[in-house]
Amino acid sequence: MRRQSLYAAGLAAVLSMVGPTMMGWGAALANEPQPWEMGMQPSASPVKHLMTSFNDLLTIIITLIVIFVAALMAYCIVRFDATKNPVPSKTSHHTLLEVAWTVLPVVILIVIAVPSFKLLYAAERIPEAEMTVKVTGRQWYWDYEYPDHGNIAFSSYMIPESEIKPGQRRLLEVDNRVVVPVNTTVRLMVTAGDVIHSWAMPAFGVKKDGVPGRINETWFKAEREGVYYGQCSEICGTNHGYMPIAVEVVSREAFDAWVAKAKTAFAPKDPARDVAARPTGTLVE
Repeated sequence: MRRQSLYAAGLAAVLSMVGPTMMGWGAALANEPQPWEMGMQPSASPVKHLMTSFNDLLTIIITLIVIFVAALMAYCIVRFDATKNPVPSKTSHHTLLEVAWTVLPVVILIVIAVPSFKLLYAAERIPEAEMTVKVTGRQWYWDYEYPDHGNIAFSSYMIPESEIKPGQRRLLEVDNRVVVPVNTTVRLMVTAGDVIHSWAMPAFGVKKDGVPGRINETWFKAEREGVYYGQCSEICGTNHGYMPIAVEVVSREAFDAWVAKAKTAFAPKDPARDVAARPTGTLVE
């Protein structure tokens, strides 16, 4: 019975990875939260590659430190047991040890600092952008604008659970996805219209707060076509958990075709848009 259970669990894991590909939406397979996921989502941008490498380095350093401290404690417990040392040592200092436990942490911090500064520089220094997308967080949906493409503007709501179709992700699918071309440097301008929100896309290594009355900038360059999912990462009210993000990365040709359709499908955003057309209450099942 136990062996059958293990086989069933293994089969379920395989189907969870292979199934989406067979259904035709495997492009987003590695770009969404997975059940029992322990590590980061696969990288799909230059900044995320640096984040993953930095995380791996820190994991190695922390593991070595834990092993060293545990071994040192075990040695002290055995070596200086009261039964073996009835008369305790009265050593007050040890110059070599004092130098070692001062220099060694400094070396470790330098090893950590170099890739840390490199990552910080890459994330904060926005390269020359090929296009711009403006994001406005609202309670509880996202507004998107494409100022470089005829002022395309639209809102993006989560698809309620009652309307989810086969193959769509519960609590992650939206009615209007952000569409960007692959291998294109996108400058992201993030703000908010009411309270603080946070536009986060794990696969791109992006998490930027949207603050009312202020514009924060960041960037990403998606390296693979597919659909990438994220969520608001700043508690913003009752429906904070119901404002996901979906970015569809397509070829340059497909993006140009989307822009041509979007110019007619999405009229320029009206600042006085009546959000009552789709009450936020419908997002919560």
